[in-house]
Amino acid sequence: MKKWLFSNGTVDPMVSAGLLALRIGIGTMMIGFHGWQKYQNFAQLKDSWTVPKFVLLSSWMNSTTSLICTIFAEVVCCALLVIGMATRPAAAVLAFTMTMAAFVVLADKAPAGKELALLYLTAAVTLFFTGAGAYSFDARFSIVKKRTFS
Repeated sequence: MKKWLFSNGTVDPMVSAGLLALRIGIGTMMIGFHGWQKYQNFAQLKDSWTVPKFVLLSSWMNSTTSLICTIFAEVVCCALLVIGMATRPAAAVLAFTMTMAAFVVLADKAPAGKELALLYLTAAVTLFFTGAGAYSFDARFSIVKKRTFS
């Protein structure tokens, strides 16, 4: 399990280049357009941030904790996606956050209002299943044991 979570996935150069573009694009857009603004406006947002009405979260989650978790996913996890380090765990956290955004926080919105969250969710799920590719820290540090036949 640990080997799969932290593996880079493919070593194909073209697929890895596509995954690099996806990681950089999604990560920088999420940090630049969403996460960093939340981080800078933390004091104003912390008391009014939406707490998802989700059974597993409702017992300990308040607006400040919800905002901290959202900032963690949108800044820290996306920075990890950009550099390709711990890509699958970071993508899983981002996917969970975007699932909460699209289906819980924005549940009463029209489909067009959920579009951006669903696009980020799709990218995060893709990176979760594919891994970071060859152009990543995951690839640099992954240890792949070759089979030898004697």
